[in-house]
Amino acid sequence: MSQPTPATAAVPPSQRCLPWLVLLFLGSGCAALIYEIVWLQLLELVIGLTSVSIGILLGTFMGGMCLGSLFLSRLVSSRRHPLRVYAVLELGIAAIGIATLYLVPRVSQVYTLFAGHGLPGILLRATVAAICLLPPTILMGATLPAVARWIETTQEGVSWLGLFYGGNTAGAVFGCLLAGFYLLRIHDMATAIYTAASINIMVAFVSLILASRTAYTPQKSVAARDLEKREPGSWIVYFVIALSGMSALGAEVIWTRLLSLILGGTVYTFSIILAVFLAGLGIGSGVGSCLARSLPHPRLALGYCQLLLIGATAWSAYMIADSVPYWPVDPALSTSPWFTFQMDLARCSWAILPSAILWGASFPLSLASVAGRGQDSGRLVGRIYAANTVGAIIGALGFSLLVVPALGTREGERVLIGICAASALLVFASTLFQFSRNPTGSRPVKVVLNDASLIRVAIALGLGLLLNSSVPALPWGVVAYGRYFATYGNRLAPRIVNEKDVPKGAASPDIFCTYVGEGLNGTIAVTKWTSGVRNFHSAGKVQASNDPRDMRLQRLLGHISALAHPKPESVLVVACGAGVTAGSFVLHPDTKRIVICDIEALVPKYVAPMFAKENYGVVNDPRTQVVLDDGRHFIRTTREKFDVITSDPIDPWVKGCAALNTVEYYEMCRQHLKPGGVMSLWIPLYESDPVATKSLIATFFKVFPCGIIWSNDSAGEGYDAVLFGQVEPTRFDLEGLQQRLDRPDHALVKASLAEVGFKSALDLLATYAGQAADLKEWARDAQINTDANMRLQYLAGMALNSSMGAEILDGITHYYKFPDTMFLGSAERKEQLKSRQHWKGASLKQPLKNQPASAPVARD
Repeated sequence: MSQPTPATAAVPPSQRCLPWLVLLFLGSGCAALIYEIVWLQLLELVIGLTSVSIGILLGTFMGGMCLGSLFLSRLVSSRRHPLRVYAVLELGIAAIGIATLYLVPRVSQVYTLFAGHGLPGILLRATVAAICLLPPTILMGATLPAVARWIETTQEGVSWLGLFYGGNTAGAVFGCLLAGFYLLRIHDMATAIYTAASINIMVAFVSLILASRTAYTPQKSVAARDLEKREPGSWIVYFVIALSGMSALGAEVIWTRLLSLILGGTVYTFSIILAVFLAGLGIGSGVGSCLARSLPHPRLALGYCQLLLIGATAWSAYMIADSVPYWPVDPALSTSPWFTFQMDLARCSWAILPSAILWGASFPLSLASVAGRGQDSGRLVGRIYAANTVGAIIGALGFSLLVVPALGTREGERVLIGICAASALLVFASTLFQFSRNPTGSRPVKVVLNDASLIRVAIALGLGLLLNSSVPALPWGVVAYGRYFATYGNRLAPRIVNEKDVPKGAASPDIFCTYVGEGLNGTIAVTKWTSGVRNFHSAGKVQASNDPRDMRLQRLLGHISALAHPKPESVLVVACGAGVTAGSFVLHPDTKRIVICDIEALVPKYVAPMFAKENYGVVNDPRTQVVLDDGRHFIRTTREKFDVITSDPIDPWVKGCAALNTVEYYEMCRQHLKPGGVMSLWIPLYESDPVATKSLIATFFKVFPCGIIWSNDSAGEGYDAVLFGQVEPTRFDLEGLQQRLDRPDHALVKASLAEVGFKSALDLLATYAGQAADLKEWARDAQINTDANMRLQYLAGMALNSSMGAEILDGITHYYKFPDTMFLGSAERKEQLKSRQHWKGASLKQPLKNQPASAPVARD
């Protein structure tokens, strides 16, 4: 056996295993982020996708981490080997992680039975989140304090604690990317959970091996109160690290909202933003740990870190508003998503990495500021971690639920700068005065003002005030056109909100903004082109307009659903948009109740009234009820059934939209249809590819096997379409439908259809493009979108910049057959209908340019 070298022999076994512990924490962080992404996605399907629901989930997740970090040192004796405690915690996380796959569906069933609105509904959501998230997150929060007991609270030891935290964060970066770009894109949530559990088990196994090879002797701990006497003002450090957590999570809320507009709100965008933020925390933690090893005054370094954060936060605000949107990036130049991801990574890093690095460095510096030899390192880490997490919870919930909706993102960034300035002022103010004591330890006999600290206080105050006043506003064009802002830039009215505000003699821009609003659940805008076209924007793109192409789709979606039903008395419209689809039902004489469900309150309150002419004043109609909820949660929890359900979700590539396109969602809709009821759904063919479109259509047809596709094409080129389904096979009486439109009580319906080019019932039915029975071969290889895999948002996110509408429509109409059993009537009528349908196995045409054109892509 070889003898150890002198250098190796001089290092105690406990010290030699420290690099291994960094690697173990890397694994722990990787697993934790996979769990977080999957658990939040699973539970959002249960309690909803509103900001309140997401806030409850995030708050519960971080709250569990906080509890675990605080109570580990109180509940677990310091005599137990830290690595064995760590191993048990990791095994517990794995066991509970796997159990959630079976627990969540059962909790979901109970939740559906008792779900409500208002305060009782919020309390029930919080209960669900606590049951599912607190047990594993408490264990997660306890891991760092558990291993911290392996380390002495010296400067070198505290440095290692910071490296553990950095390793954990680096693992979280890898877990975020692994889950977002591979596990959930290729596999499903169960596979992701089992992968995370496997990592936990491996970490526990290695930890047990290390524990068996290294002896552990508990340190003699000095009482916390004695240490605090030695380090007066330690409470300031806890307060500062709490403020640091508050500003970090508040910034993440604001910057994620803004960057998702600029880059496009796909699941990949959110993964990239989170990964960059976590990477910055990890880098900063590593740098801070190295500094903490040798700094004589770590508290002063913590203050400088907060001082730099004032500038870094202002840098991020400026870059996001006045730099990144103006980068000459045209997404249409490359359809490769991987090229787009590189650009997104570069832009995110440029904007937010400096701030994240400084927040990461704050953690080890705060540890070093309050550490003293002989202290219980587990309790020390637990307190700092808990303070930081409490601040993070307040920041995440406060900014997402209060600051942004009430003040907006610009004022929110000013609040962030103020918090950073307050942190720096607290640290520097604590060193303003030096107290001279006599040898007997009695009261101070002399107070000396520290001139250097006074200068630092002045700099922090001045810098905070200066940068706070210079935060730029996000250009309204980013809200309207998102990732195509640079392409549209020369056509937008710069910072002008109305056509009348254009200076006399100046060249008139093409597009004006008439409304911008930042709500609880999203940022929206309404614009007007000089041609007269008005657009409603959300998620950084046009969602509805009064452009003829869009009006045709919106009226088609509403009227064909109502006319397919003999007496459409009750209607549910999921997503308000410009209100045109919902307004179509106002004209039908049998309609007695219209329920509009929208996730963002600003849309029915401000946007729909701006389109009152096109939507017939639907939001003010006495038959209309507006419900503020996400559509899936409303349908899951309501006991009402409807004659017609039109589900008009946002584009499939937007994160979260897949929840409104799963088999389970369609089944819920079918269960809420009365006998003879109709379900209809808008689908885009632009900004998509055949793989994503097949997934969407095949998923709908799986629940509605008699489903139909109605095409809103442009001269045979694919634009968008309507999916239509009934439980029973659909039948249209060609003569009877025309007679119904000719009745006096349907005169307004007939006129509404004529406005968009449907002069007769045959014109309306001529939009028929195919049915489920004929498209089985076309959809044979389609990936079905379910609650378990949420496949659609990953497929659609990859096809975001594709322009394959013509190819998609050609693939559908290649299987076109005239449905003799669907359209009932005389041979003459059927021939007239056939003559209006232009599907002859259409040949491929040039793809329709979806951005930018004379008018923007839109839909309702």
